Amino acid sequence: MEIFHDIIRQESYLRQCLQNDKKPLGMLIGAGAPMAIRVNISGNDCPLIPDIAGMTKTICVKLKSGPLSSNFDLVYSHLIEDGIKDLNIEQILSYIRSLLQVAGNGEVRGLKSSELANLDVAICKIIVEIVNKEMPDARSPYHKIAAWIRTILRTCPVELFTTNYDLLMEQALEEFRIPYFDGFVGSRMTFFDPSAIEEDKLPARWARLWKLHGSINWLHDEKGQVYRRFSTENADRTVIYPSHLKYDQSRKMPYLAMIDRLKAFIKLPSAMLITSGYSFKDQHLNETILQALQASSTSIVFALMYGKLEEYPEAFSLAQKSPNLSLLALDGAIIGTKQAPWNTCIDDNQEESISLKRVAGSTIGVFDANFKLGDFDSLGNFFEDIIGEERGRVSE
Repeated sequence: MEIFHDIIRQESYLRQCLQNDKKPLGMLIGAGAPMAIRVNISGNDCPLIPDIAGMTKTICVKLKSGPLSSNFDLVYSHLIEDGIKDLNIEQILSYIRSLLQVAGNGEVRGLKSSELANLDVAICKIIVEIVNKEMPDARSPYHKIAAWIRTILRTCPVELFTTNYDLLMEQALEEFRIPYFDGFVGSRMTFFDPSAIEEDKLPARWARLWKLHGSINWLHDEKGQVYRRFSTENADRTVIYPSHLKYDQSRKMPYLAMIDRLKAFIKLPSAMLITSGYSFKDQHLNETILQALQASSTSIVFALMYGKLEEYPEAFSLAQKSPNLSLLALDGAIIGTKQAPWNTCIDDNQEESISLKRVAGSTIGVFDANFKLGDFDSLGNFFEDIIGEERGRVSE
């Protein structure tokens, strides 16, 4: 007998968890999320901020046509020779920084330390140009998540983790006037305070925002100390680290503190983390999630994927190892380590919902179901729907 996963039951479980005012709830927002915000550029429908592939293409074009082209080509050729497939800018930047660690004041693999440093700075400047965007209106999924945070009074703060460098989540939280803590304190030149992260005595109504890979408004001074203050003029000092490989000990501290926070959150009793736009390409982050889940049998991670199960081999492998990592994709799911498609034998009177899409061509009485919440835009609508239900209960 063929096994199926019940798509309606999963939607209901997610909804109940997100309405819970006592459960520790968090989100991990990846690079695919900003793709849901569309803008018109020269008559074309484009994402506000491209995904890693789109960002990589733009950066490669700019570097190959600029004064650093020969050095960049050499770095690129090294990675190809080393058998790295599907190269992206995060891998390239991590490789450049690993060479910097080895080079010191000398040379490694035909590149001087100064040439590597110049490439690092140039890449970070282009990243700032690409992701320094504001959302065009207040109807984005980010705004809907912020509205959900503000709607439900809770005993545990909502924790938002992101691998993105942009300021979209900050924009949404501030436009809804939601106080949040991101690890920095002060007002003139805000500084990073790991002790405040560990002790965390702020009220539960304050959201927590953790930028796992740095941010375009994190800068470092001449001594390498990290502070928060956005400035396009100081883009060469932007703290962006797509990898756990760091070449400066002081700039390593924010990364380690953020990773520790993610691990500590998942290990909380009955914690629930939803991932959106994260394709599980970051092996160090994957290990952190897996280790935390192994340490807490009551915690659960719902990985909401945009495409089909087969498109995410890293996530697929992790979900088969961890019973409390549920991988929910367009065509099926891995729940409790069991892989199965979504059930198709559903009452024909069942309407499409925020989480469910009917596939054209289905026979009478039966229709194929696609899980839509892997689309960040649909997920935003899901949060908006929960807000409506919550307000309805309060008014009764």
